[in-house]
Amino acid sequence: MKLTLRLLAGELAILRLAPDAPTPSWLNFAPGPLLSVTRTALELSIVCPSGSVPSDVVCEAGWWAFTVEGKLEFSAVGILASILNPLAEADINILSISTFDTDYVLVPATLLQKARAVLRQKFELLE
Repeated sequence: MKLTLRLLAGELAILRLAPDAPTPSWLNFAPGPLLSVTRTALELSIVCPSGSVPSDVVCEAGWWAFTVEGKLEFSAVGILASILNPLAEADINILSISTFDTDYVLVPATLLQKARAVLRQKFELLE
């Protein structure tokens, strides 16, 4: 299965809030490139456009996301591994997010050009 990846437009930020924190009122849930809110017993984790985060909120800004084009079946095996292994071999740290339909791989802006070069060797890359 030949995968096509797309680089999403716009810088993203990653935030960690207390597990009992309310979902921030400043989050914009309008359709966009990527917004992820995950609550666990240990944290409220948010990935959102960097420009959405108020200046007084501590976050890890400067991330860019690649997504697998098309809907992935739950029976698919090794999709993330095929993307993450070349990035790991190139010493590129990542954050991955999976949704019902597809996978997202976030890389730091400082390593974006290197990640593009690595991924172009194995996949069709749309930008």
